[in-house]
Amino acid sequence: MTPHNELRLLPWSGPDGKPCFLSTDGIGGTLTRLADNTEAAQLDFGAELLEHVMDVLTDEEVETEELRLLTRDLAAALRDTLRVAVSRGHRLPTLKAAACGGTEGPQLPAASFG
Repeated sequence: MTPHNELRLLPWSGPDGKPCFLSTDGIGGTLTRLADNTEAAQLDFGAELLEHVMDVLTDEEVETEELRLLTRDLAAALRDTLRVAVSRGHRLPTLKAAACGGTEGPQLPAASFG
């Protein structure tokens, strides 16, 4: 894959809540590895939280405060997951880039069509 030389959305915000970006050539420096590890930790936390939610939903005696805290944690995990998805989506090769590589999709013999 060709290096992109683009800005990468990082999985954390700046002190003022605005998104942080990393200018990268796709080679994988220290900040890239830190961002990759942070994304993995965020996704793992979301998966663990989802398991916990399933347990709480089956508990008929759960307290309102616990549900409120759980909802807050779910919202934070969803926010992190969406940021990871957006960041990774921006790093996918575009169809135009794939076309430049000489492939236009699967090539089937004429006999395949009857």
